[in-house]
Amino acid sequence: MGNPLYDRLFGIHAGKNTPFLHLPDGQTLTHSDFLDMAARIANALVGMQLEPGDRVAVQVEKSPETLALYAACAQAGLIFLPLNTAYTTHELTYFIENSGASLVVCDSTNEAELTPIAQAQNAKIETLNADGSGSLTRRALGMLPAFEPVSRTEDDLAAFLYTSGTTGRSKGAMLTQANLLSNAEMLVREWRFTSDDALLHALPIFHTHGLFVATNVVLASGGSMIFLPKFDLEDILRLMPQATSLMGVPTFYTRLLGGDRFTKELAQHMRLFISGSAPLLAETHEQFEARTGHRILERYGMTETNMNTSNPYDGERRAGTVGFPLPDVELKVTDPETGETLPQGEIGMIEVRGPNVFKGYWQMPEKTAAELRENGFFITGDLGRVDEDGYVHIVGRGKDLIISGGYNIYPKEIELLLDDQPGVLESAVIGVPHPDFGETVLGILVPANGETPDLEQIMQTVQSDLARFKHPRKLILLDELPRNTMGKVQKNLLRDTYKDLFTDG
Repeated sequence: MGNPLYDRLFGIHAGKNTPFLHLPDGQTLTHSDFLDMAARIANALVGMQLEPGDRVAVQVEKSPETLALYAACAQAGLIFLPLNTAYTTHELTYFIENSGASLVVCDSTNEAELTPIAQAQNAKIETLNADGSGSLTRRALGMLPAFEPVSRTEDDLAAFLYTSGTTGRSKGAMLTQANLLSNAEMLVREWRFTSDDALLHALPIFHTHGLFVATNVVLASGGSMIFLPKFDLEDILRLMPQATSLMGVPTFYTRLLGGDRFTKELAQHMRLFISGSAPLLAETHEQFEARTGHRILERYGMTETNMNTSNPYDGERRAGTVGFPLPDVELKVTDPETGETLPQGEIGMIEVRGPNVFKGYWQMPEKTAAELRENGFFITGDLGRVDEDGYVHIVGRGKDLIISGGYNIYPKEIELLLDDQPGVLESAVIGVPHPDFGETVLGILVPANGETPDLEQIMQTVQSDLARFKHPRKLILLDELPRNTMGKVQKNLLRDTYKDLFTDG
């Protein structure tokens, strides 16, 4: 029967002595070296009596061994569950319990705290550290560097990814082998990846962006990765001449533009810069192109679907949009209340259908039924529109929609105006409770470096350019916006901070 995920991402490189991982210390792991490591780990996992379909919860730092653990799980038919390294023990308890994990892999420093939690679930616990040491590695060293992949089908589950849980308990998105494979192989074609590519990889690998997009695309194309533990500006500048591509979040690009050492000459060897996980400011697009001659390719995806849309490789990469639906993805914009498809150009709820769309939420049939329609369309929770040229625009999350005095207000429209004002680096617009209107608009601004925005002048501009019901009740200056590890602004934290601004007293 075979094992499609392993066969088409990993097994195709068996015996290849071509580079796969270039490490910061100058070492290089070939594809063959990597597969030997993965096979040893797979043998160790099976030696612990883990069976196909068991969940392996992993909260460890980024390392070649961590990536090999992902490959080993694919090989052994286990469900890989990567967890954010920032999660606390309290948060991890929920993920371990909810997933019913059979094995917990953690850093040695967390072993004592997590052992009783794992034991309460009858789960085993192993350690794996950033330097590759740990009990799992010791187990693997005594194993054979060969493993016969467990038979799986494309419909079998390959991974769980838990959503961020900003509006309640995190949901475990169940991703099949087909979900991961279809997306990886499509993106290789759309973004023209080949075995000659060397991707600068500075993303975390507990998230879909760093693992199921960046890593899987490189595996599917047979290329290599310059595998960095995190984004470090000095490392990126030093290693960019050895790379052909970079996948990042918007902060990667703003930090590159923050100094004069990032030049057209430094980027001349690069083929492609890709941005995702959070919106990229139009100003960043323009500055980057002026500096390097490269137009950043922005795309749109999410935990439950991997990638849905992309700006074109050939053709106009349009700032402020996330491009077109991928060839195997259907996208429509619907009325959030009725589910009816809206005319082109109107703002509504984005829904997508395709082989990339997940199977449902683990042990949450009601949540699954509410967000995954019987016809296969997934209700993304993102509000957007499709313009006359077919480009998709994201205007915000459905939960970020502001309803003030009965009017629907889309924060993105106001943010675009605020971002353009003198002295403003970026902005966030939220709705906060108001005694008369239910909600009212609050604008939060981050000053550009060394500048002090004129709030009175900005408010006058807003009042002249936007309808009255869209006017912010107040503008507030902050040094920076709260963001999660992937660079997304955490508006839920801002709403919580300012929820009593207009209701106290």
